[in-house]
Amino acid sequence: MNINNEDQAREAISLWRTEPPKAQLKNLRFALESLELSQMYYEQKGNEQGAARVVACQTIISGRIAEIEAE
Repeated sequence: MNINNEDQAREAISLWRTEPPKAQLKNLRFALESLELSQMYYEQKGNEQGAARVVACQTIISGRIAEIEAE
C-alpha cells in the first residue's frame, strides 16, 4: 500500500490489524522503509512540506510497531 499522508498511514494500519502480528510487522517495516526513501527524496528536492508529511507518517507507523512489539 502506498502511503502519502497521515490518513493513509492510519488506514493501512487499520487494514493490517486483521493480520497476525508477524505479518503486520513485516508490512509496517516495509512501509517505514518506503517512507524513509520518500523523506530523502523530498529533502533532496527541498520540499519541506512533503518531508514533514512523511515524518508524520513515520511517527504513526513507528507507534504501531512499538505497540505490537510491546504485546
